[in-house]
Amino acid sequence: MKKIIIITICTFVFGGCSFAQEKETIVKPNYLEGVTTKDEFKEAPYNLWFDKYYEGYTLDKTTLNAINKNLKGVSIKAFMGTWCGDSKREIPHLYKLLDATDFEEKNMEMIAVNRGKKTADNLQEGLNIFRVPTIIFYKNDEEIGRYVEYARETLEKDILKIITEKPYKHSYDNN
Repeated sequence: MKKIIIITICTFVFGGCSFAQEKETIVKPNYLEGVTTKDEFKEAPYNLWFDKYYEGYTLDKTTLNAINKNLKGVSIKAFMGTWCGDSKREIPHLYKLLDATDFEEKNMEMIAVNRGKKTADNLQEGLNIFRVPTIIFYKNDEEIGRYVEYARETLEKDILKIITEKPYKHSYDNN
């Protein structure tokens, strides 16, 4: 019996049970937060959904040509969540649309938010972000419209209405 007790004590004291020697594990959130880029979406694990929706989207070329003609002077600030199904669908579509135009990526700021629709730096502050994705379009630093969560018609047709400053209400606009 003494041998069993001594072996048990030695096992715990000299490393048989590693709980005393474990290092703290830091768990990173499974989503991006803050200013991000298309390149980050091309990395694992985000590329699993980004590539699927980017490659699988068929652009409306007629509307795309009209968008391209009207993009001059437009900048975009987009809010999305890498945890959000609507963002996972719409943001790759947006990138594919913009990649097919003369739009310069430097004119877009992509901001990933947490589940509370916020960032640590409060980049959403004052912008009334209550659903994601929210894609805000600007001309001369003035908001001309926003696309919220999903299309009223199609992504292309909704964006064309916004950038040509035609009447457009996103799905949650009650005005």
